[in-house]
Amino acid sequence: MNGTKIANASATASTVVRGDSFGGIHRTRAVTRAFTKGLTPPPEPDVADAILLVVSELATNALRHGGGRYTLELSADADRVTVAVSDPNPAVPRARPPDLNTGTGGFGWHMIRRLAREVSITRGRGKTIHVSLSR
Repeated sequence: MNGTKIANASATASTVVRGDSFGGIHRTRAVTRAFTKGLTPPPEPDVADAILLVVSELATNALRHGGGRYTLELSADADRVTVAVSDPNPAVPRARPPDLNTGTGGFGWHMIRRLAREVSITRGRGKTIHVSLSR
């Protein structure tokens, strides 16, 4: 696993994944699953699922709207797991009404904000979205 460091709950664990295609989302999910399973103690299954959902949404949105590539950094300490996804587009996500009729999206940003303990965005040459979830 690309730069994976797994540690006990009192230390910090981190891993980094880069992607530039929708086919790479599967690998990103697999790395995220391995990351959460490797934490001591591992998060409860519903928390691990929430982390996986946030990673999937952010990586997919980075490909669709953020310039076609992303860098994912996962980190954890005793209290939280942080998901950070960077992409080359400095435009921040915007919430839009979910499309219940044609299936064109609008659900992801709402889900991320609802699942998160904290969300922040830093801008530079692109942006990084930081999402913290309780462990």
